[in-house]
Amino acid sequence: MSRLPVALAAVLTIAAGLGIRLLWDGPFAKYAGDALYTVLIYLLLVLAWPAIRPWVAALTSAGLSWAIEFAQLGDIPAVLRPLLGSTFNPPDLFWYAVGAAASWVAHTIWQARSRR
Repeated sequence: MSRLPVALAAVLTIAAGLGIRLLWDGPFAKYAGDALYTVLIYLLLVLAWPAIRPWVAALTSAGLSWAIEFAQLGDIPAVLRPLLGSTFNPPDLFWYAVGAAASWVAHTIWQARSRR
């Protein structure tokens, strides 16, 4: 997979996350942000390893998101809290899985269309 479309998708994911937080507040913005956080991790994995299989990227991105969420049960240094969060919230785990699943589906569709 070419890195340029992946890099553009990562930039668009960041813009979408910032835009959602700017325009909305409450549960929608929070959980959309959770899903997009995992989408960004997925895209960074694909950017680093273009040949990664979609299911591997999905499981890895969801796993990293979950690991970061569970790390919030401990003490995260103040300097890392804006990136890693500070409060464990069980519903976030579901939305990370949603982001990983959506990325997996989009990546699989992209690959199928590219093969044609």
